[in-house]
Amino acid sequence: MPDRRPLSLHEGRPTTPMTPMTPTVVKDDMNFLELCETFRNYFVEHIGTPQNMSTLKLSPVMTRLCNQLSERGHNPATVAALLWCKAHFDAEDDDSGGHGLGSSRGLACEFVASDLLTSLSANEALDYLCYELPLVGNEDHDGGNNCAGDETAGLLGGRDGRNAPSPDLEADSIASYAGLNTLEIAILADAKKFISHPPVERVINGIWEGRISFWKTLDVDGSKKPHFYNKRKADPFCRLRVPKYQKAFEAFFFAVFLALYYGVLIQRDPYHITGLEAALIVFFVAFAVDEISSVRDAGTAFYTADFWSLWDVCIIIIGIAFLIWRIVGIVKDNDEIVDTAFDILSLEALLLIPRVCSLLSINPYFGVLIPCLKQMTKDFLKFVILVVILYLGFLTTFSLLARESFKLSEMSWMLIKEYQNSMGLASAVPQTILTHARQISPVLGPPLMLIFVTLTNILLITSLISLLSNSLTNMMNNAREEYLFMFSITVMEAATSNRLVVFYPPMNLLSLILLRPLRLVLSASRMRKWRIALLKFSHFPFVAAIMAYESLWPDNQMRYNGTAWGQGAGSKRMSMREGLKLFGRRSDRFQEWSGRLGGSRLGLGGAGNQVGPQSGPAFISSASSVRMDFDGESASNLRAYANQIDEHGHELHRMRTTIEQLSRKLDEILSQKSA
Repeated sequence: MPDRRPLSLHEGRPTTPMTPMTPTVVKDDMNFLELCETFRNYFVEHIGTPQNMSTLKLSPVMTRLCNQLSERGHNPATVAALLWCKAHFDAEDDDSGGHGLGSSRGLACEFVASDLLTSLSANEALDYLCYELPLVGNEDHDGGNNCAGDETAGLLGGRDGRNAPSPDLEADSIASYAGLNTLEIAILADAKKFISHPPVERVINGIWEGRISFWKTLDVDGSKKPHFYNKRKADPFCRLRVPKYQKAFEAFFFAVFLALYYGVLIQRDPYHITGLEAALIVFFVAFAVDEISSVRDAGTAFYTADFWSLWDVCIIIIGIAFLIWRIVGIVKDNDEIVDTAFDILSLEALLLIPRVCSLLSINPYFGVLIPCLKQMTKDFLKFVILVVILYLGFLTTFSLLARESFKLSEMSWMLIKEYQNSMGLASAVPQTILTHARQISPVLGPPLMLIFVTLTNILLITSLISLLSNSLTNMMNNAREEYLFMFSITVMEAATSNRLVVFYPPMNLLSLILLRPLRLVLSASRMRKWRIALLKFSHFPFVAAIMAYESLWPDNQMRYNGTAWGQGAGSKRMSMREGLKLFGRRSDRFQEWSGRLGGSRLGLGGAGNQVGPQSGPAFISSASSVRMDFDGESASNLRAYANQIDEHGHELHRMRTTIEQLSRKLDEILSQKSA
């Protein structure tokens, strides 16, 4: 009995001719801003009330748009424009007070973008997700990037200068998104559902593992273009740009950094700068230079999206403060200033030790806890505002009542101790402010103390615990999305630099010291040659280690191309099952939490297939709430589950066909009445 091919997302849809009732929304010759304005007007016109995802999935308006984009759309900027619209609508919703209409439109944009990816071939999906908006002015950051010629096209004007965009669209797009690719726009738009969509997750995993690369050759004419990695054709030094290897060497750098840090504090020579201290200063400077380069490459908005960016900035600030105090203390021969310098350096451990362990955030377990802590910290800081307001009110009252008995500083510490007692942080309760209530005021002191204790012990503490508990619960309910969102930030920040040559710290100081001054006398092409030569000379041990790693573990020797997504998937659009097969052996990154990947708009097809040693495929039908899991124990079970999915798929397609037929009849009736 031949195997039944799973029902594709777009098969069985009624393909009605383009009539005035179903006009063409987008055209292939539109540029990015024209697409943004077209999509924005479309969603504003057709979505006038708040809706949830279930309603949007069965909406004929969304179905028609998805049909048109999947069957007739070939503009690689389409997904980027949809994600820009999501960010735009979410911002409008925040400005208007959060009534839900903007969020519904943003959710519709995210849904259409996710649906479009399910019909793309491997090469198309790569082009759509890695489509990069041209830089304004096409700047050359370090003389090392030879951008593609098509990026010289203006971001604003159309190909024939028509349809000039509105000024607000123009300002927003140039200021915030120029030079970013689609995945980076998704991160800035907070499109967590889109990022957790299986096709997007596979591309991000491919970039992380090195199966997808942005640089093929390391030479003067090298250009940045996403492609599937082929070891036979690729330059070995391009493997330095793989995020997995970058993070591994970054962890090694921080480990050496921490060892030097402990050595300097243990040695603690107040009169001389020792060899260990000189090496620590070199690592400080190299780390600061690398962070400055990261800000220039990624942009401020994308750089601050990384959880660890704040830690890195604080490490640099403390390091600068240490250097200033240390140099001043040695020059003035002042022991007190020198001791202060080492005290400042001791603060570095608060940030440096967690930063060394930051690689754990790649693990799904810790990768979920970190966003939870981040959100809980934000909620706590917001709640502290209310605590400070109440505290200042009681402090003012108590200080005025006890102006003859207690000083302002004494009263402040008494209130702080009482608040600590209410949280169980103080060890002894007898000597609290309650014992001094009558000293503050014989009449008003005791009742005011009772009110203060009640507020701190019952109202504030209970509210704070409930608030943090709700935050943790909400984050854990979306644990998979939160983890993949944080993981995508880590991957894209490391992979999408426009510079041709990137040095690992502390080797980046060689380029700064040896080659930076030569920019005054050498041409740009000559500078690229020198930078490439210096990179190959200084980073040869790193490349050798990478090549040895990929040779010892054949599974990590990535020689994948577009055909790994399905037979012929690299050149033409396929059905969803054929077009979106995993091209690697890595299973779902989120097995600890979910182990499942959702399907397409109605949960049909195999977009959730996972190939790995620990988990088999999993299918989800979001419309009918049917979830079927299996362990992949045999091929017969696989076919049985696939057949069950097909049956549910046929039922859902019949329902959709009926809905669309009724919708067309309703449109005809309305058009006749209007005529």
